[in-house]
Amino acid sequence: LKSMKTLLIVWHSRTGAARQMAQAAAQGAAGETQVRLVPAADACAEDMLAADGYLFCAPENLASLSGQMKEFFDRAYYPVLDRIAGRPYALLVAAGSDGAGVVRQVQRIAAGWRLRAVAEPVIVCTAAQTPEAILAAKTVGPGELARCAELGQAIAAGLALGIF
Repeated sequence: LKSMKTLLIVWHSRTGAARQMAQAAAQGAAGETQVRLVPAADACAEDMLAADGYLFCAPENLASLSGQMKEFFDRAYYPVLDRIAGRPYALLVAAGSDGAGVVRQVQRIAAGWRLRAVAEPVIVCTAAQTPEAILAAKTVGPGELARCAELGQAIAAGLALGIF
């Protein structure tokens, strides 16, 4: 009997959008794999080593990765370097504008770890451009949450079937 694969979802959210996206992805992945949904502030190298694949979910802050998510990558980077090469990952971004800065940053980190991107990043654009809109609590629409759940399901299925 094959043991169930583990998908680690590391997330950070300031206004709720990225949290909703990560939760939708976790719901999509449920049943196919064991899902660990861990806030970036609590995630560590041991979590990375114990997982078979990764889904990173972060907001865009000032056109780049949020500080807490960057702090997670900083803490985990060297302890897992050369120990997770080849494992699959995907990315969810809650963006106010285009999310491109976050995508570039995570792709560079993942390249250093030699992770394999197994899906295009899913970017949910809130179009929040004023200080009030940027700081306001967000509600992600059902269509966008469905995209996040589909990504979670796809990476989980790939892990479960041994494709990744």
